[in-house]
Amino acid sequence: MHFKLLSPKDLKAMEALRNSYGGGKEISSQIESLRDYQIRKKIAAEKGWGEMLEKAEAYTKRFAKLEDFVEKNGIRWTKKGVCTAQVSGFQGARPTFDCIGRVSENADILFPTEMISVVPMTEYYVYGGDLLATLSMAENILGASKFCSTNLIGTPLPEERFARLEKVSGERFERKDLGNGLSQISLKNMGTAFGNLGGVEVGNNNHLVYLDGVTRAALETGANFFLNPSWSTIVAACFYAREIPNLSFKISMLLSTQNAIQLRMLLNIVKEYLRDDGTSAIYEINIGNAATPETFVQCVREIRESGLPLISLAAHLRINPDLGRADFDWTENAHRVLEAGCDITIKYESDGESRPYDTMEAYFLPDEERNAKAGLIGDVIFHKCLRCDKDAKEIMRRGHRAVFAKISSRD
Repeated sequence: MHFKLLSPKDLKAMEALRNSYGGGKEISSQIESLRDYQIRKKIAAEKGWGEMLEKAEAYTKRFAKLEDFVEKNGIRWTKKGVCTAQVSGFQGARPTFDCIGRVSENADILFPTEMISVVPMTEYYVYGGDLLATLSMAENILGASKFCSTNLIGTPLPEERFARLEKVSGERFERKDLGNGLSQISLKNMGTAFGNLGGVEVGNNNHLVYLDGVTRAALETGANFFLNPSWSTIVAACFYAREIPNLSFKISMLLSTQNAIQLRMLLNIVKEYLRDDGTSAIYEINIGNAATPETFVQCVREIRESGLPLISLAAHLRINPDLGRADFDWTENAHRVLEAGCDITIKYESDGESRPYDTMEAYFLPDEERNAKAGLIGDVIFHKCLRCDKDAKEIMRRGHRAVFAKISSRD
């Protein structure tokens, strides 16, 4: 690369941050130890979430099984192109639990294998057991292959978090005092409530705030997959996670990967910071809503031919009515991608019906309000899962394999 993306000063600050938590090997080891369900369940119970997990276990015993659908419908997977089912909006433990209960009452839904959450990493969410309980339900009880969390740099945090980061990194972070011991990064631009959901504002050295939040959540809960929607945080994360092999990232469509040119920009970043074993911290890229199926196929083929490790590509099939066009529907385009022999992750930000709290507002509710509206949010998630189930089953009827959570299979 003609100009290095990270300066020696940048590298030194990130290495200092990583070492302040024990170094890459220690971080990786702690993440792995906290992914065991019995350990998670014990900690969750101590924090008041034990009964919820026990009820969730009972609910999932009534879930539908893929084998029954395949046998009943005479499904044969004869074509290339595999579909992975992904649903967004699992906004914490209570809405996730509510959704599980609703699915258990509908014996026909196959559950998505990838789950996305956009809950700010508040002290309550990370250290109060909410995130841990959510991960326990998603990864351990449901058997989701991926649960993606989101660290928004403008999330209000105890001042001590910023003070520690400044001491460790040698950098300074412009912030405002919110009172009651809380501080918040000062945001200058119009954008989302916490700054970097759409890559709107990660100014100065605030990528370090992003990495610190990711690391703390990972060490506290075993979370190992995070949304990454900003150019600077993608570069920083690719370097930072070189020493943490079980930490990975999903690149949001809000970064605007709308064409192959932008994909190649990302691939240059991936190549620059490959791990020593040839793997990358980037697991998935969400292709933007403006892309045609031909562009999606081109991106798949360019990754295949790049010599880089394979990267999953996702596309929104339905989106929040306040995120884009209310009539947005990429379903037939997904069929065209699959017919071209390419794999695709089908992602649902919405079921297309504009329900209450089927909006980005649900991403920024305070902890107390989010919990109080768990039923409304859970209903939205349920209908996304229902839409995903119906579309994935049609994909299977057309001869392509679809991937669901482990709970939806007998094997």
